[in-house]
Amino acid sequence: MNWVQRKIYLYNVTFGLYMLDWWERFLFNTLVVVLMWFVCYNGFRNASEFCKRVSLQVLSGELCNNDKRYGHKEPEFMATSGLVGTPNPYYG
Repeated sequence: MNWVQRKIYLYNVTFGLYMLDWWERFLFNTLVVVLMWFVCYNGFRNASEFCKRVSLQVLSGELCNNDKRYGHKEPEFMATSGLVGTPNPYYG
């Protein structure tokens, strides 16, 4: 028994496919393949959008807006909300 046959055997035993008929096993494997394709496709799509968004933020300098060393100022909504720079009464 080579490595591939051993992995197929382990897959069949783990999910209990050894007791199914050939057509039931075919339906189950088809469902697994479709679900894996769906997960991989959407994962790739979301990862590419995330990478695109982060790279645009890095290139435009939006990622480090709060860094005063580089001459950036705080956004308007953060400066007027009173949340930035106010001491927390719970942490003294």
